[in-house]
Amino acid sequence: MRAFRRLVVALAVCVPLAAVPPASAAAGAAPGGPGAPSHFGLARKDCVGTAAGRASKVWYTVAGGVLSDVYEPTIDNTNVETMQFVVTDGSTFTELQARDTTYRVETGRSGLSCTVTSTSRNGRYQLTTTYVTDPGGDAVVVRTRLRPPGLRLYVRLDASVNGNGGGGAANGGADGGVVDAATGAPVISDPNTATSAPARDYAVPTHLALRAEGRLPESSVGYAGTPSDGLAQL
Repeated sequence: MRAFRRLVVALAVCVPLAAVPPASAAAGAAPGGPGAPSHFGLARKDCVGTAAGRASKVWYTVAGGVLSDVYEPTIDNTNVETMQFVVTDGSTFTELQARDTTYRVETGRSGLSCTVTSTSRNGRYQLTTTYVTDPGGDAVVVRTRLRPPGLRLYVRLDASVNGNGGGGAANGGADGGVVDAATGAPVISDPNTATSAPARDYAVPTHLALRAEGRLPESSVGYAGTPSDGLAQL
C-alpha cells in the first residue's frame, strides 16, 4: 500500500479570518453525517495552475470565480469541490462569494498565479484573491483582501477528498473531518485505498487541511446540508 499524502490549502490573509463558527465548544469529529451528496466541480474553468518544478504534486483550478477542483497527488484525483468566502456585517446581510458577487480574472506574468476580483452585486464590498501553488510542497496558497474594513470574513471549504465526498447513502466516499486542537485547522481525511470515482480503481489515503498564517480564531467541521454545516449556521 502506498503511503498517505497530505494536501494543505494555506491561507495568507490580509484581514481577520475565521472558518465557519463552531457548532459546539469542543473540537472533534464532524457531527450530522452523512450529509448531502458531493459533486464534481464545474468543468468550465477560469484558471488552471500548478508549480513549474516537480516537487509539488498539486494542480488547482478556479471556476465560477472561486477555488474549484484541486488535484493531488495525481492530475486525475480531485480533492475539493469549492472553497469560497462568506462576507457578513453580523446583522443585516450574509453573502456567499459564488452566489452574490460578480468577478473578473487576471493571470500573473509568470502564468502560474491567478487573481480573482469579486464585487458584491449590492456594492457592499470587494474581495481580491490570488491563488498560487507552493513550489516546494503539496499546497495551494491563497491570499485575499477584503474592502472596506469592518466586515466579517469567513471561509467555507467544501471538500471531496479522493474524488469522493462523505455525503449521501449512495456516495462511495469515506470522508470524515476533525479540528486539529494544536492549530485550530480543520482536517478532512479519506483513508480509502479504493475509489468509486469514474475511470479509476485505486486511491491513496489523503488528508486535506485548511490553515492560515496564524491560528484560526474559530473553526468547525460539519456535513453539507445539515445543521452542522457552517453556512447554515451563518
